[in-house]
Amino acid sequence: MRNSKQVMRSPDPGLPQGGRISAAGSAALSQRKTLGQRLLENWQLYALLAIPVILTIVYKYIPMYGIQIAFRDFDPNLGYLGSRWVGFDWFTRFFKAPTFWRMMKNTVLISLFGLLWSFPVPIILSLIINQVRFAKFKRVVQTVLYAPHFISVMVICGMIKIFLSPTGGLLNLILGTQIDFLTHSEFFRTIYIASGIWQDAGWGCIIYLATLANVDPGLYEAAKMDGASVFRRILHIDIPELMPMVILNLIMAAGGIMNVGFEKVWLLQTDLNKATSDVIAVYVYQQGIEQAKYSYSTAVGLFNTAINIVLLIVVNRVVSKASEVEFV
Repeated sequence: MRNSKQVMRSPDPGLPQGGRISAAGSAALSQRKTLGQRLLENWQLYALLAIPVILTIVYKYIPMYGIQIAFRDFDPNLGYLGSRWVGFDWFTRFFKAPTFWRMMKNTVLISLFGLLWSFPVPIILSLIINQVRFAKFKRVVQTVLYAPHFISVMVICGMIKIFLSPTGGLLNLILGTQIDFLTHSEFFRTIYIASGIWQDAGWGCIIYLATLANVDPGLYEAAKMDGASVFRRILHIDIPELMPMVILNLIMAAGGIMNVGFEKVWLLQTDLNKATSDVIAVYVYQQGIEQAKYSYSTAVGLFNTAINIVLLIVVNRVVSKASEVEFV
């Protein structure tokens, strides 16, 4: 009887006096649940999660099986495993190609110059738009800036050719010249980067505007009361708020340095501007699709991807040490 009373008095370790479940007790109870129980309780969420996971596996991971053809002399009739293994022969052939260094130089320079000039533009636009207090005017400005993003690359390239036409082109009319800019290799990088800024800068500032929308208005009011100018408020409130997102975008951009947009280069490229427009992405298309050299083009594409991965890791390490923010 004494033992039974003692048992009756001892409360459940996860339940405090009165039968109410505390936060710690609730966490302890949830930890006791098996994986199957948790799956049954939240099956709707896991069902929604399963869709993108399955799509990612099917379209991203399963195709990686085909990367092995970069190390084989692939013959479609023999299949992956039946084709002869050649190791790094295709990579060696690419490194010895006459245009290898030119393609590397053009790819890196276009990407670096594009990153240097286009990366700060969305940040500056977002800081300026955030200071606009007229709601209707702000919406109009945002719409005008976003619109070019929804124009297809083919249409953009057609517009560029019309604007730069030596006969009746807008730029030549302004300058009073008759220059065919697309036939001069020294103009290609400027045309490519400037058109990219015009097309994507407005769209790129959306994420920064969303970040600035979360800033506590009380900070601005306090800064105004202390006599801080607009520049000071931007410098000490807006920019620190944007820094984590800026660092994340910088890391992601660095991981795609070797991924120069194939479509625009292909549509704007001519025989006369190949000195600066001949990039790896176009070379992969020419070798793999036009000449059906599947193993060789796969090896070139794998080499390009490997450089991107290395750059992503290096930039992430450098930036994380400099800013104490790490995302990858």
